[in-house]
Parts: sequence; structure tokens; C-alpha cells
Amino acid sequence: MKAAVLKVCLLLACCVSQFANTLQAADLKTKNVIFITLDGLRWQEVFTGAEELLLSKENGGVKDVDGVKKSFWRDTPEARREALMPFLWSVVAKQGQLLGNTNRGSVVRVTNGMNFSYPGYNELLCGFPDRRINSNAKRPNPNVTILEWLNGKPAFKGKVAAFTCWDVFPYIINVERSGLPVFADIETFQKLPEIGGNRLLRELATDSVQVFKGVMPDAMVYQAAIEHLRTLKPRLLYLSFGETDDWAHDGRYDLVLQSAHKADAMIRKLWETVQSLPEYKDKTTIVISTDHGRGSGKSDWRNHGAAIQGADDIWIAALGPDTPALGERANISNCGQNQVAATLAAFLGLDYVAEVPQAGKPIVELIVK
Repeated sequence: MKAAVLKVCLLLACCVSQFANTLQAADLKTKNVIFITLDGLRWQEVFTGAEELLLSKENGGVKDVDGVKKSFWRDTPEARREALMPFLWSVVAKQGQLLGNTNRGSVVRVTNGMNFSYPGYNELLCGFPDRRINSNAKRPNPNVTILEWLNGKPAFKGKVAAFTCWDVFPYIINVERSGLPVFADIETFQKLPEIGGNRLLRELATDSVQVFKGVMPDAMVYQAAIEHLRTLKPRLLYLSFGETDDWAHDGRYDLVLQSAHKADAMIRKLWETVQSLPEYKDKTTIVISTDHGRGSGKSDWRNHGAAIQGADDIWIAALGPDTPALGERANISNCGQNQVAATLAAFLGLDYVAEVPQAGKPIVELIVK
């Protein structure tokens, strides 16, 4: 008798849970998610704009100091950040949310302890750190990413794609196992589908000089992704921009600023495209973040890693129909990079943690009204 009662109770609990999840999904307006990362872009630039210490040839490798100051230097942090990333601060900050300004007690942290790219992207896309991933070597990820997990759901099958900047991404997303379309380098760009302007993009990928080995220019990543969005209508689209990290390692602060500014403009065009398409308008959430932070001072801004102080501080932004328009948040100190995957799923009304219990829970501040 006790066993039968227990079985009934468990069945009822399961039904209640399923009902709650269905209700949550029904209450949400988001049907599509676009996830964007700007590799290694510091929270300092996002929230305070150009840093005066680095606007020099000596500290920032700046070629045209007067020109860069004219473009990006302003008297206040608020004016500087809007000059640098006008879409983020004129649209996202008014219609969505931004977390990660440590000056205001808003802290988002990397939890893998390594503070460089492959471990960071694994944590972002899988929801948990993995000590086995301790280098940027091209090794297939043993973990299932949120992209692969969603593609396994009937409603998302064939509706997931990634357009990325780095030839390690096919390993991070494990294309051999996942079967997902991941475009990341010259070789994979030759496999772009025959749609729109992709023939020209394939030619440009082949004919262009590679400034950084194994890295695609952000503009090509964007153009391929927007063509895919317009034509094939994915429900989860991932874009990774990389020039903010590459130019920082190269010691060119002027080009870091220009890359962040250009990325912001591309995100604006992406959002405007979303709002022009009936399949996406008022049904799409954009989430923006980064894989790691960087150091500070005259030289450490170029670097990141376990030994670099501050490289575990990151940021996250969200804009969409289910994100309360609270702008820049303060005094939120318990957010981690490991929560991003579950947050992406939660926007779509899905409980990622129920199936991947080691993952961080969704960042409820970005979703709950």
C-alpha cells in the first residue's frame, strides 16, 4: 500500500512539474534566441568606455591618439561608454538589462578558474566548468553544449547554427558528434549553404589575408550569420566575434575600441533585422556576453588567465520581450558564467538544469518580471 501511495505521489509531482514548465513556456513570448559573444572584451570598456591610461602609444599601442580620442574620449564614463557602444547603451540599457559593472556591485564571474577561451566557451555553452578542458587545443569537447542539447529537441531540430570567429569552435561544439552547422574558418566557410551572398563570402574567405591565424574577421562572421537568419530562420543562432581579443593580445588598444564599436553596430543591424521579420519580431531575445575578462594597468589589459587579477570578471546583457527593462543593474553579486546556458534555455521555456544538473541555474533577474 505504501509503495502504491508513493508511486501516486511521485506521479502527481511529475504532473505538477510538467504543468509548471508548460505554463512557464506559455507565459514567455520568446520563441527564438540569438546568443552573441565578444571575445575577451573587458567589463571596464563596456561600462566606462575608453580608458585614458591606455590612450597612448606607450601603454595602448595607439597609432593616432588624437583621432581615437576624438572618436571615443568623453568627459564622463557614461558618455564614453555610449560613444563606444551606442546600441548597447541607447537600446539595450533602456529596453533590456546589463550586468557586470563591478563598480556598482554587479558582478558576473567566470567559475572555471582558468580565464581563457576554450574553458570559457565550454562553461558558457555547457553550463559548467570542466577541469579536463585546460588548454585551447583542438580536442573534441566531451560535454554537450546548449546548441547540441536544443538541436536534440524535435521543435529545434535543424534550427540551430553557429557562426564563429575561431577554428577551435568546431571542436568546442563537437561537430563530429553534434552534427551542427558550425562556420569558423576558411575551410568551413567553403561549406556555407548556397543562399544569398554566400558565394561572395566564400571567395572573400579564400582571397583575404588572414591577420590572425585560424581567425575569421568579425564582419564575415556577421554577414554569414545574417544571411542564415534571413533565409533559413534558425531558432537558436550563435555568433562569436573575436577581434576584441585578438587586438588586445597584439597590444593595439585603438583597434580593440574600433572592434568593439563595429561589433556594437553589427548587433544593432542584427536586432533591426530581427524586428523587421515576422518570424522574429517581438519573439526574439538577444543575449550578449564574453568568454573571459582581462587584467588592468599599463600591460595586463593585454592578457588574461588564472594568474591575471580581474580576468574572471565578465558581463552579460539581454534584450527581448521577456527581459524587464531595468537597464544597468547594481548590487547583484551572485551571477556566474556557468548560468548562461540555462538562461538561454529558460528564455525558450525549457528547464536545462533538470537534464543537466551540474549546470548553473538561470539568471532569474533577466527573465522574471
